[in-house]
Amino acid sequence: MVESDRELSSMAQALWDNDGNRLQPGKDYRISLQGKAAALGLNDDSDGAGSPLFSFVDENIFKKETFLAFISLLDNYVSDTGEPEIVTPEEEAENHKFLDTMVQTPTMKIAHKYLVEKRLSPENDKDFKRQLYRIWFELYARKGSSRPDSSGFEHVFVGETRGGRTVIGFHNWIQLYLQEKLGHIDYKGYSVTANSPQPDENKHLMALQFSWKEGFKPKGSIFMGVSPEFELALYTLCFLSSPNERVRVQFSVYDVEIVCHHHHQRHIGTTYPMLVRYNSPPQ
Repeated sequence: MVESDRELSSMAQALWDNDGNRLQPGKDYRISLQGKAAALGLNDDSDGAGSPLFSFVDENIFKKETFLAFISLLDNYVSDTGEPEIVTPEEEAENHKFLDTMVQTPTMKIAHKYLVEKRLSPENDKDFKRQLYRIWFELYARKGSSRPDSSGFEHVFVGETRGGRTVIGFHNWIQLYLQEKLGHIDYKGYSVTANSPQPDENKHLMALQFSWKEGFKPKGSIFMGVSPEFELALYTLCFLSSPNERVRVQFSVYDVEIVCHHHHQRHIGTTYPMLVRYNSPPQ
């Protein structure tokens, strides 16, 4: 591992250790992996899973402040790219409330302290929130669109469709669960390639295939059961700390590549985790 990866691994471990709102697999939620998804390139008629991915989630967790603030944002977007986003005053207030909540969490405080030390973020909380707003919520035009139709938050945490048929982004388990509960998600099985090992129902990371509304996601990768503040802190850290589009970090039992595409260096284009391997914990 290169030096910067070792440093970011240490930060990722600190975020992980301080994610007090993370759910416990098998206790707070249960998933059913079922069959392996069809190979890429096949149509979305094939299905390796006859049942939903989530068999149980203790929804009391959604009453926690950070989860409440996060969930309030999920209905603020038009999913199809090319359709300009109109942000109402109410939605903007929800964005600010979400960031107010985030900067008070242990994980974001750890990330903020590190970024200040590296002179990558302002020390003042208000200025830091302004930076987070730009990275995650400022609208920009995606490829092929002439008008602002997307944001980092929408792409990563909510999901978008291109041409109504292809799902892009959509890397968040809470949105996945809530959309599956509404009947909008058809989970089609887990994905395994040379770069993504066999998933484990008791681990916090998996690659999967699903359809959403009329669209199809041939392969997506997702953290399971983590808090919104953990993901926001980790992705913000990688975005601001590394000019590379792929950052390798190790924490807990996970060896993960964080993919982070910059949009004109100002915004997150996309970011998501790719599991490289599980490391057996020391005996």
